[in-house]
Amino acid sequence: MKSTATPLTDVRAAIRSGRFTGHTSGVAQDHVQGNVVILPETLAADFLRFCQRNPKPCPLLAVSEPGDPMLAALGSDIDIRTDVPRYRVWKQGEIVDEPTDISALWRPDLVTFVLGCSFSFEQALLDDGLRLRHITEGKNVAMYRSNIATAAAGVFHGPMVVSMRPMSAAAAIRAIQITSRFPTVHGAPIHMGDPALIGIADLAKPDYGDAVAVMPDELPVFWACGVTPQAALLQARPDFAITHAPGAMLITDWLNHRLAIF
Repeated sequence: MKSTATPLTDVRAAIRSGRFTGHTSGVAQDHVQGNVVILPETLAADFLRFCQRNPKPCPLLAVSEPGDPMLAALGSDIDIRTDVPRYRVWKQGEIVDEPTDISALWRPDLVTFVLGCSFSFEQALLDDGLRLRHITEGKNVAMYRSNIATAAAGVFHGPMVVSMRPMSAAAAIRAIQITSRFPTVHGAPIHMGDPALIGIADLAKPDYGDAVAVMPDELPVFWACGVTPQAALLQARPDFAITHAPGAMLITDWLNHRLAIF
């Protein structure tokens, strides 16, 4: 599953059938991946404004019509009810289940938002010869709640979540150059160096994902992360919501290189 040679149809079939339920870092690397937030239509306008006001952590790729589980804009056969490896079901801001299929929970008032994911720019980093330790070690990327506040919209507010990749100083400079070409999947990093400056006390204890070592000759490099809406859900406490489980992304038909702006 972690080879770029694995056809997208095989990856999607494995996810849809429940045979693959893990994180998708390094999976179908040529293809754009997306964070997923599914909300009742009564909250959709607030969340759309939240994304518009916070484009670094919440870059919008697609928004569905209410009740429509198909995402034709992102692929010819994407069904949001089955095509995420693992979901999170939220009630009153608490996670109550992590199913691999949400068909039984689907409602005619649900609106799906798909947001850009840093897994998409990782292929550009790898193609340039930069090594990513979480992929080498077969782990999910490390993600942390920072002290950087998002711009509120309606009931949605909270801290920005960031993802971290350790790099040498030279690699970090190159990563800035590369990822700045991909604003729809978070773009350039928002911080590098001392994690305490953005409110992270211990890199060994990520809030989401898996910890990786930062070597003495490396800097931790932080990007805005599409798990930020899940931190906002903790604050908004909606009656009902569904998201992807962190790292278990929707894989689209889009190709990563098409997102580059130069």
